Amino acid sequence: MSFTLPELSYAYNALEPNIDARTMEIHHSKHHNGYTTKLNGAIEGTDLSGKSIEEILNGLDMSNGALRNNGGGYYNHRLFWTVMSPNGGGEPTGEVASAINDAFGSFEEFKNAFSNAAATQFGSGWAWLCVKEGGKVEVCGTPNQDNPLMPGVGCGGFPILGIDVWEHAYYLNYQNRRPDYINAFFNVINWDEVSKLYAANK
Repeated sequence: MSFTLPELSYAYNALEPNIDARTMEIHHSKHHNGYTTKLNGAIEGTDLSGKSIEEILNGLDMSNGALRNNGGGYYNHRLFWTVMSPNGGGEPTGEVASAINDAFGSFEEFKNAFSNAAATQFGSGWAWLCVKEGGKVEVCGTPNQDNPLMPGVGCGGFPILGIDVWEHAYYLNYQNRRPDYINAFFNVINWDEVSKLYAANK
């Protein structure tokens, strides 16, 4: 089984003005497509062929750079597209809102923690909201295309929200103003999807 580039559920321009259409088009059709192609090349002819991406990442040999970078890149972007929506923004409700309040004290404090993890990630990487067994949530960051599913990254749990802070995710519109991009991301977060991921993985 090979992996395929997932289609977006919205048009490239649907997240404007928060994320511009040209960035979305390049990010999805070039960057994510590249990770997908290289992931398939990395697993071809191995015993990983036929496994889910989650299984591959959970059992990853972290010294396998091709699989680490491209498997992570494939998975991270697949999640990224789904946790954004043209109808996103606002604040979460229900169980995930309660978990955020329990962990951080308020939504604003969560926003500060998540934004700080994204803004202070040196170079390229991601910031995450993860859920652990039992329903507790935490914020963490990973470099490059690493993610919380990989062994030994120091960022446990299952990712239910992630923001890409590689420059290709924002530079056309925001240049070096990463904090402005992070702030705009909150206007498009698909909290319905985050809530579903929380419920399925707590």
